[in-house]
Amino acid sequence: MTAAFTPSLIPEHPASDRRILSLYFPRLATDRIARRRWGLSWRSAPCSTGHPERTPLVCAARAANTMRLTALDEMAESFGLRVGQGLAEARAICASLDVVEADPAADRAFLEAIADWCDRYTPLVALDGDDGLALDITGCAHLFGGETCLVDDLAGRLSAFGLAVQLSVAPTPGLARASSRFAGPRVIAGPEASALLNPLPMAALRLEPQTIMDLARVGLKTVGDLIGAARAPITRRFGRAPLLRLDQVLGREGEPISPRRMPALLSAERRLAEPIVAEDHILDLAGRLAAGLKVSLEARNEGGRLFELLIFRVDGRVFRIEVGTSAPLRDPHRIKALFKDRLSVLNDELEAGFGFELLRLNVLLSEPFEIHQAGLVEEEEEGEHLARFLDQVFARLGERALRLPVSLASHWPDRAANHAPLTDGLKTLGRRHAIEQSMKPPVRGLRPLRLLARPEEVEVMSAVPDGPPASFRWRRVQRRIARAEGPERLTPEWWADGQDAAPRDYFRIEDTIGQRYWLYRKGLYERETTIRPTWFLQGMFS
Repeated sequence: MTAAFTPSLIPEHPASDRRILSLYFPRLATDRIARRRWGLSWRSAPCSTGHPERTPLVCAARAANTMRLTALDEMAESFGLRVGQGLAEARAICASLDVVEADPAADRAFLEAIADWCDRYTPLVALDGDDGLALDITGCAHLFGGETCLVDDLAGRLSAFGLAVQLSVAPTPGLARASSRFAGPRVIAGPEASALLNPLPMAALRLEPQTIMDLARVGLKTVGDLIGAARAPITRRFGRAPLLRLDQVLGREGEPISPRRMPALLSAERRLAEPIVAEDHILDLAGRLAAGLKVSLEARNEGGRLFELLIFRVDGRVFRIEVGTSAPLRDPHRIKALFKDRLSVLNDELEAGFGFELLRLNVLLSEPFEIHQAGLVEEEEEGEHLARFLDQVFARLGERALRLPVSLASHWPDRAANHAPLTDGLKTLGRRHAIEQSMKPPVRGLRPLRLLARPEEVEVMSAVPDGPPASFRWRRVQRRIARAEGPERLTPEWWADGQDAAPRDYFRIEDTIGQRYWLYRKGLYERETTIRPTWFLQGMFS
């Protein structure tokens, strides 16, 4: 099955039609450790208590000079252990306790990997704390047969991966989060919000622990108590946070989610009935997806500049492969060739395992496409050859391997140009302009071909104070000057260097052995001060 969609063209839904799917992983850390230790397959993972050699597994970390539990598996919970309990007390309850030091960074990386896998349902996936995800499924649930089918499919796959998960769909992120963390219904309609929230504790509103304690002291222990209380006294005594959180949960106040990645401009995907393993099959599908995107690009009169191929492996791992172009492109054969070049250097990293079940091709960056009349003789122009070369280098060596000169809006030599990576330096340049900039020859006699990374100070002797140098000493070598041209005075940029920055007088000089240099004098000779200007070497001519 092939599906093509354009997230940027999806119409905005009213707030009442918004649907947020919240995922809560109550045993994220212990599930991660169990998968790594026992070699659990994402496809055929047994339940956490089903392994005959398993012992209660907990994670512990030091807090206030005491080791305390931070995560428990299902078996440890059956012994009555709880998060925050002292490790010594926990060992007294269960002597066979398996204790692993907590690793928040590894847990975060594991959650990021799960978020990558959830991209198969929607491109709008956000992290929700350290143990949850928020998916905006507005307008895309029908692709999976409705919200109930989507939730059942997602829960079934994650359970098969050996992960404990609680999930819920609601009109607002706060309501979905509260329902998933406090075992509410999986699918919630808007009118059910108040009835669902009434029995929930104040922790469901994501308030600070101290605020929850202060509310409990005055008898406000559940969300229903807060809903029925007078708003003005609550605001005066506890601030705006409690009622703001309540309004966000009920949909009275807007609450956005921050997706991990910006949605693609255009996207096409292919879901496979049987997993594939061979690289040729992957490239063939990538070419077909590119052919499907060509129609959408032509309708927009654009070409892609940055393409992303997502490959979903059956065990849950997701591979992201990016290729960039030096000019807008929508030819499926060239796009396929670029991914072929990229995959040729990723053979060791792209492990097929049990195969791949889903491929998606995204257009992350696009620009207007210029159509040129072809000649009678089908020969590529010189610029076309250069564009193909740049694309191949990017595909094989990566975006940081090829750096192109980019002119900057500054007359100061240190800031007049810079070398930017292909994807950064060409984003704001058109195709023709980019090629001309990269091929433009230097202006000889005005600026040197080579500039030092930092100007180096030299010792100079001059016939007159303001005149050109007669000789200079650089890197312990004395050089006598045969010819000199200048000065060329450059004033500093006051908005960047300040009002007190000194001007520079540049000289193009040639020594007695024919080597040419670019020197400048920083500062001016003035009678009112005894500070002498300093000389620096900026660059060399060829």
